[in-house]
Amino acid sequence: MVSEDVLRTHLQELRRGTVVVASLVALRRPDYGYALLQRLTDHGFPVDANTLYPLLRRLEDQGLLTSEWNTEESRPRKFYRTSDEGESMLNRLLDDLAAVQTSITGLIQGVDR
Repeated sequence: MVSEDVLRTHLQELRRGTVVVASLVALRRPDYGYALLQRLTDHGFPVDANTLYPLLRRLEDQGLLTSEWNTEESRPRKFYRTSDEGESMLNRLLDDLAAVQTSITGLIQGVDR
């Protein structure tokens, strides 16, 4: 029987790469960090804030996200959105994710390539 700690570690590794894809998909609609955190969690991508905020900054530095401050509310919030470059990257990542899924399905079904 697999221990819960070992399982948790492998699930965390599996999700680590997919959180980039999930964030780029979610941010096709502009949102601020905390709302994105909630939305990802609601859709099965629980992410710690200490992981998400550095990720958002990194994706912005890479040109995959754009951001702007909304100062109209009582508390200023930084809104993020997937950029055109981010959309291109997302499409390539989704293609690769689909190819990985196809490969895994083939392995499960015993299909030779």
